[in-house]
Amino acid sequence: MTSIPDNGRVSDLPRRAVTRSAKLASLPLGFAGRAALGVGKRTLGKPAEMVALEIQQRTAEQLFKVLGELKGGAMKLGQMLSIFEAALPPEIAGPYRATLTKLQEAAPPLPASTVHKVLAEGLGEDWREQFQSFDDTPAAAASIGQVHRAVWKDGRKVAVKIQYPGAGKALISDFNQLARLGKLFAVLMPGLEIKPMLAELKERVIEELDYTIEAESQNAFAKAYADDPDFYIPEVVAQAGNVLVTEWIDGTPLSKIISDGTQEERNHAALLYCRFLLSGPKRTDMLHGDPHPGNFRILPDGRLGVLDFGAVDRIPGGFQRRLGLLLRIGTMAEIDEIMQALREEDFIREGVEVDPKALEAFLAPITEPFINETFRFNREWLRMMAAKVTDLRPSNVVRQLNLPPEYVIIHRVLSAGTGVLCQLECEIPARAECLKWVPGFADEEDGDTDDEPAA
Repeated sequence: MTSIPDNGRVSDLPRRAVTRSAKLASLPLGFAGRAALGVGKRTLGKPAEMVALEIQQRTAEQLFKVLGELKGGAMKLGQMLSIFEAALPPEIAGPYRATLTKLQEAAPPLPASTVHKVLAEGLGEDWREQFQSFDDTPAAAASIGQVHRAVWKDGRKVAVKIQYPGAGKALISDFNQLARLGKLFAVLMPGLEIKPMLAELKERVIEELDYTIEAESQNAFAKAYADDPDFYIPEVVAQAGNVLVTEWIDGTPLSKIISDGTQEERNHAALLYCRFLLSGPKRTDMLHGDPHPGNFRILPDGRLGVLDFGAVDRIPGGFQRRLGLLLRIGTMAEIDEIMQALREEDFIREGVEVDPKALEAFLAPITEPFINETFRFNREWLRMMAAKVTDLRPSNVVRQLNLPPEYVIIHRVLSAGTGVLCQLECEIPARAECLKWVPGFADEEDGDTDDEPAA
């Protein structure tokens, strides 16, 4: 969620189905043209690797340009597909991120009449009787909805989340179109099996559109973290149709801690942020799927307040242990065992050959936070990691790796969460948090039997 600029006057974003379809349909046509151009250049003697790199960069540039021009499913997909963004050089990924930020911050708010119509459809024609007051000017906006301040009938300050009319239909339409672009995505990441990944993303986004599911998820988190000394989850007050009413919480946004916090404040916020993301699956069988700084507040009493439970990934106990074992194996020096584990989890697909030394060199810095007693997350380390991932040469081992569907949201949270920790420039005991909250990460001889899958 982002605040709406007071003076944000923008032209309307493309919404008509014909316009959206034409933009999405242009993607494979553009790829075909670039592929033909590549054949011509190879015929003229240009090195094959250089031609392949040029085609990948142009394909990526067009892909993210079109996604960035669309609001709805394409933009949501663009926000979620961090694996592709991470695989791009800064000159492509940077402008794309800027486009998304501009679109989200400049999204024109719904007219008050439309807001009132959505409220009436959800809460009934007498919806005003549920509130002591309701602010027609939205306090925040996102890709599929906006949030209004209000005071509930019992005097509580509440956040009222309103879904944009037609957002769901546009979202699904975009995903159906994008699901047919597998060959284009394969140019960027040839080791990736894109169709099941897109299917998983589509299923998660469909859930995000259902505020009933979001209310249930938030209630589950609120119950699991009730009276917790470290965290506060606002209570769900009401939910009906495309309206969700929750307690309003004030506090210092995590983004403010990032920009202005002292080292002590940044370390404190980072530890709670890391602890919440890691502890969620063990305490609720769910993972908060949107670790954006805007969804977190440091409350006056020092606790971390958490918002927005629309994107939630369900992680049963058995899978938690598999994930923990994979993470533990990844911290070991035995590359053969690491490769075997990655093949068993389908990170290396059948028939794909990976250079063990290249894989070992790639994984070494990634596993640092989980090996050392404390680790300093910083932008320099993040830039080093990004340099490894954004190398588009065919020899780069990253391009040979797959992302199994069940790991899509986990990858998103891990990569985005790590980015936030690096923005905080913090030093925290990430390994100790993993040992406490991630089943299977500790050595087998620990004798910890509390993490077995729930019946």
